[in-house]
Amino acid sequence: MYYKFSGFTQKLTGTWASDAYSPQVQGLKPVVSTEAPPIIFATPTKLSSDFTAYDYAGKNKVPELQKLFQKSDGVPIHLKRGLPDQMLYRTTMALTVGGTIYCLIALYMASQPKNK
Repeated sequence: MYYKFSGFTQKLTGTWASDAYSPQVQGLKPVVSTEAPPIIFATPTKLSSDFTAYDYAGKNKVPELQKLFQKSDGVPIHLKRGLPDQMLYRTTMALTVGGTIYCLIALYMASQPKNK
């Protein structure tokens, strides 16, 4: 069974295959515009087809990083790049522990009745 959107009932209704695969008959419009958008900036810009692979990419670091991350040296993957990863990890853990302690203190203070 095939379905199409009915503009009258605003629901899906059963139909033949030829009607189901022609959205223009149902009053639907294509999502992608075929016209180019108007130019916003006055300065000309480069088209994406004008770029070569080496204009912006620089050196490909992927093979080096694959070797680094796949090396079996017993170091967890999130700490393989050295000091920056260690600092980020330790900062995250400190904020997590500090936030947990803060929440527990706030819950304790909220559970105590106020003295009059």
